[in-house]
Amino acid sequence: MSNDAIEAAVFRRLIAHLDSRKDVQNIDLMLLAGFCRNCLSKWYVAEAEARGQAVDLESARQQVYGMPYAQWKAEYQTEATPEQKAAFEAQSNSG
Repeated sequence: MSNDAIEAAVFRRLIAHLDSRKDVQNIDLMLLAGFCRNCLSKWYVAEAEARGQAVDLESARQQVYGMPYAQWKAEYQTEATPEQKAAFEAQSNSG
């Protein structure tokens, strides 16, 4: 099996894991890991473009979220707490 096939399988596994943990909000991911589902979507677009393929952000988000982004937000996204917002702001200003 090629490295590309292994990496693709790992990506699919990561997406499946994130899908199984809809309780984990993007802000939680940002605070703990420095990236979130939206980052993955943007990376997907960038890597497609680097390989000469046009992928729009909404299509990439659907790949990552497993549904249209607006639907995911309506069904699963919660408002960030004041503590989360403060921690994110502090993290953003420390870099």
